[in-house]
Amino acid sequence: MRAVLVVNPKATATTAAGRDVLAHALASEVKLDILETDYRGHAQAAAGQAAVDGADLVVAHGGDGTVNEVVNGLLARGPRDSLPMLGIVPGGSANVFARALGLPRDPVDATHQLLHALQDRRNRRVNLGRVDSDRPGDPARWFTFSAGVGWDADVVAEVDRKRGKKASPALYTRVAIAQYLKPAHGRPQLTVEIPGEEPVSGLRLVFVSNTDPWTYLGARAIHLNRGCRFDTDLGIFALHSLRLPTVLRHLRQAISRKGEQRGGKLLRRDDVPMLTVTSPEPVRVQCDGDLIGDRTCVRISSVRHALAVVG
Repeated sequence: MRAVLVVNPKATATTAAGRDVLAHALASEVKLDILETDYRGHAQAAAGQAAVDGADLVVAHGGDGTVNEVVNGLLARGPRDSLPMLGIVPGGSANVFARALGLPRDPVDATHQLLHALQDRRNRRVNLGRVDSDRPGDPARWFTFSAGVGWDADVVAEVDRKRGKKASPALYTRVAIAQYLKPAHGRPQLTVEIPGEEPVSGLRLVFVSNTDPWTYLGARAIHLNRGCRFDTDLGIFALHSLRLPTVLRHLRQAISRKGEQRGGKLLRRDDVPMLTVTSPEPVRVQCDGDLIGDRTCVRISSVRHALAVVG
């Protein structure tokens, strides 16, 4: 088996010693090439080249951003049976996709599980989300666990601006509060169109999930669409109001053990194959915590059995 190990050395929980242990362990089982990323998009380019070269496995060692880049590189020409399998060894602060797959957060434990899965030829095909823009020339962007239009994308943009600092849960929390406190007139008016339903307008934010939990705040899971899994279609969580009572109500529901979202200002669906989000003014869009730019229209769809994941 030919494998490529893609390492983000700047990821929060990635160390040179851990990388060496991982590389040594993998090299005992597969013919291994190692690439350390040194610029944004490097992991995507490496994974895309691995797919062209006929590799059997690409292992992403880093955070959610590294995994997202690898996935987008593998799927640059769309899903197909000949694509390399994806392996993940978490190395970031949140590791949402890896945790949703049931992988250990500790890189050493995750490496052991990956090796056992390779020995047992154990993998699973997962559904993924895809964001398409109506703007000519914009490539499709894939996401593993979530996409967002509006507030959360603004948070991602501000955290990205501060990327000299570690992107810790505390930083995300501070930025989220600061973005929330900005004047309401700067917030978008979004419309969601779901096939077979009347369009819903006047929305202030739209979150789209490919699994549940939607994300984590440290050790605490954040639930927006409890019925969403990797073998179902997408979940939609959208709010008509960002007034404090509404936000606090849904935050309490999100962090509760039950995690069931209900409310009069809420648009929620748990198994949607496709939706379109439009805005009269350009609004930020993010995929897996990675800002993809400003859009006035995006089509977000679920792609069944898009990729095989080892584990």
